[in-house]
Amino acid sequence: MIDYETYVQIRNYFTRDGLTYSQISNSLDLDPRTVARWANQKRYQPRKSSPRKSKLDPFKNTILQMLEKHPYSSRQVFQRITEDGFAGGITIVEDYVRKVRPPKTKAYLKLYFAPGECAQVDWGSYGTVRVGSTTRRLSLFVMVMCHSRMMYVEFTVSQTMEHFLGCHQNAFEFFGKVPEKVMVDNLKSAVLKRIVGKAPVFNPRYLDFADYHGFTIIPCNVRKGNEKGRVENAVGYVKKNLLNGLEISDFKIMEPLCKKWLDTVANVRCHRETGKKPCDMYAEERPHLHSLPAEPYDIGVIRQVRASKQYRVTIDTNYYTVPAQLAGVALTAKLYPDRICFYHDNKLVGRHVRSYDRRKDVEDPDHSKILLNQRKKAKDQVIYMRFLSLSDKAQEYFKQLQNRRLNASHHVRQIVALSEIYSREQVAMAIEDAFSFSAFSCEYIANLLEQRSRPSREPGALYLTHKSDLLDLTIQAPDIDIYTAIGDQDA
Repeated sequence: MIDYETYVQIRNYFTRDGLTYSQISNSLDLDPRTVARWANQKRYQPRKSSPRKSKLDPFKNTILQMLEKHPYSSRQVFQRITEDGFAGGITIVEDYVRKVRPPKTKAYLKLYFAPGECAQVDWGSYGTVRVGSTTRRLSLFVMVMCHSRMMYVEFTVSQTMEHFLGCHQNAFEFFGKVPEKVMVDNLKSAVLKRIVGKAPVFNPRYLDFADYHGFTIIPCNVRKGNEKGRVENAVGYVKKNLLNGLEISDFKIMEPLCKKWLDTVANVRCHRETGKKPCDMYAEERPHLHSLPAEPYDIGVIRQVRASKQYRVTIDTNYYTVPAQLAGVALTAKLYPDRICFYHDNKLVGRHVRSYDRRKDVEDPDHSKILLNQRKKAKDQVIYMRFLSLSDKAQEYFKQLQNRRLNASHHVRQIVALSEIYSREQVAMAIEDAFSFSAFSCEYIANLLEQRSRPSREPGALYLTHKSDLLDLTIQAPDIDIYTAIGDQDA
């Protein structure tokens, strides 16, 4: 008898590769007759083992008859057939009784709810969904009005407290009212501890939320999920009717898709138990519900955090910036389903759209402005000190630049840059000369340095290539007797 893997190899060699029985038998070290038999088998059919005879066989009918009359225990059955001659042990009897004993069918009372009395809440999960560059588990929150079966569904990628409360809040806004009671399973967001025979310990945050909205929390009894059968059936209905076969390319498509499905399918169908449309029954139920509070409940969840040296706070593997001056400082984060807020000394210092990607850097450009300004000031200070070292007149020159120019630091940077091109002595002389001429600008300094760096030309001899004969001049000696005569007249 060959195993399934060997059968697959034989079939592949024979049908796909076209090998003969002999070639296959040589390759797999099998008898050619075995290869021939399995190569033509379209399905793998393992050999059925012949049933072994048991000491209990003669007594099986007796056991069945006993169990049909009464739910005898295995020990009672063993004692009875031992009296009839059974020579085996009790273990074989226990195994057989466990196998053939008729299953107990539990009966449940059908729960009835008055209009506006109760809503049932539950989470469901359905595979994963694409969020940015990663995948997250897709969760669905379902709230069902027990009387009308009116349903609210919301998809999330988390089941944490802020999402649990946020989904409740959105559901109440969808219904426009609040029921008298909300029935929940024993999940940690609602019930912290549940011991049979003792009062449940509710999550303080959920209890505060319930008190704010005016409803009573009704937890299911331990291992009594049937008590919230309406919402469990609704979760199954969402999976079968909406999600089954649905190609979810991105999480962003779920909200509009779900809203359309609720309005056109789920809440307008004829419910098989009531025989009516949930939307029609809810119109009758709505007047029995409580009104919503005037102001929405703050569903934010508080978390103590600390900013890193890079002024970032890590939440769910993502990095959120805070103002740079708060690097290394302990902060308070308030988490909402759609945003994250950071506080320092009860003052809001940062707010971001919440990311459900992984290891994403979420940055607010304003948070780095102070650090950039500090760096710029430090750089400007270094340049200013270099400028002062160029000349004794530099400080007075800078004061005049501040008085006469809109951007004195620009002129200082340009003059310092000139000291990289020309010698410090040349720049110092240019500053002093410009100061004496009341010329305060980097352009004037640059012109002075450029002019002084030009090589001066020495005068050369005059050469005439044309009419050179004009150079042969005869100059007569002047007659100075006239000056003597003038002198005599004056005397």
